[in-house]
Amino acid sequence: MASLAQVAHRNQDATCYVGNLDPKCTDKMLVELFTQVGRVQSVHMPKDKMTQQHNGYGFIEFLDVMDADYAMTVLNMIKLYGRPIRVSKSSLNSKADQSRDVGANLFVGNLDPIDVDEALLYDTFSAFGTLIRAPRISREEDTEESKGFGFVSYDSFESSDMAIDCMHNQFLGNRQIVVQYAFKRDTNDSAVNGDEGNTTNKNSNLERHGSRAERMLAAQRHAQLKGTMIGGNSFKVNTQFAAGSHHHSNHTNNIPPPPPPTGMLSMPILGAGATGIPPPPPPPPPPPPLPNQFQSMPPPPPPPPPPP
Repeated sequence: MASLAQVAHRNQDATCYVGNLDPKCTDKMLVELFTQVGRVQSVHMPKDKMTQQHNGYGFIEFLDVMDADYAMTVLNMIKLYGRPIRVSKSSLNSKADQSRDVGANLFVGNLDPIDVDEALLYDTFSAFGTLIRAPRISREEDTEESKGFGFVSYDSFESSDMAIDCMHNQFLGNRQIVVQYAFKRDTNDSAVNGDEGNTTNKNSNLERHGSRAERMLAAQRHAQLKGTMIGGNSFKVNTQFAAGSHHHSNHTNNIPPPPPPTGMLSMPILGAGATGIPPPPPPPPPPPPLPNQFQSMPPPPPPPPPPP
């Protein structure tokens, strides 16, 4: 485990959490992998004190926050030793991720335990919107085998509604999957969400995500993020850049006239009433006179008299 001093001095904004690591993964492998996307400051993999084996996760600290964000975008859900790794913000700095959770959490059931993994869920459901966290498939603790269901979380209900409309009762990995809103967190466990009777009446008294109250709160939060104050005092955009305001209208006559064109800057001003505008050019000269043989030609002779 990392000491408290190490955790306190770590830049949490530039630290990524890496999960679902294979036991054969080492610190050097993580360094070689993450240096391809950014400048790595430190790598820490908590290990068991008895066996000296890591616990399947680690922390990557970058020199820059942008490198950490880029690593989460590029390296999330790639396979390392055949297992898709999860790359997200450090759990010690999860307030930003929690603020994005509006309740658009989906339950995905009847998954093929062999063909469907977290990477396939990510590739499939990320097409409908932004996922606030990596998809999670419930697995057995001892064998890591899939239990046949998982969870997907979006940052908006528009994305989750589209995912339900497009993927519910569709085939994924040779099985017809079930996509619906998951139960609330207090009942979000395998005994409820993973039950085959998820849609039966025995769980009808439990509350699912996607309620009207959650949608209203999500809309308010989205409006706050866009800079709108809830309560009627909306942000007003300044539109007085091109034209002056009303109380400045009396001073518009004092605005100096625009300068003359470039070609007229050197023209002198003649007299008090002169405007500095040059006189019009003189008229063109008359055409040259025609030759004499064309100016005075004699008339043609009269026709001869008729014969007697």
